Amino acid sequence: MTEPEKGAPYGDVHIAAYPIEYIAGIDLYNAGEFHAAHDAWEERWMGEVGPQEKLFLQAMIQSAVAFHHLDIGRPGAARQMYQRAKEKFALLGRRIFMSLDLDEYQAQLDAALSWLLSVADPRELPRPEIKAPKIRLVAEIDDFD
Repeated sequence: MTEPEKGAPYGDVHIAAYPIEYIAGIDLYNAGEFHAAHDAWEERWMGEVGPQEKLFLQAMIQSAVAFHHLDIGRPGAARQMYQRAKEKFALLGRRIFMSLDLDEYQAQLDAALSWLLSVADPRELPRPEIKAPKIRLVAEIDDFD
């Protein structure tokens, strides 16, 4: 098994260690296919998974849905999903889960979406130029429930 190539979001070790729906969701998310990433992660989330993985996947789903809502012109719904994702990540209480550095990922989320929290109604603001996060897994493989 190999480490991720420079700039690659994950390596062979991750493909061997984690569910294919998780890996597929990462590829879709990084391609800007947020609704499709949601579908991939939701397929796993709806199955028999442990409580921490379920919480993590729900946070990932909600973060993807936030960008989907922005893509279809629903900033209020995007804000709601962004806030819910942040709550789930906080409840998870982990710095790294399934090889995702959650602090780094959330910093990217905040950089892209914190403007949604700056006013009572985000529809009042023109949508700024945002850069959606890019998911890159750390080398270490985590146990997950």
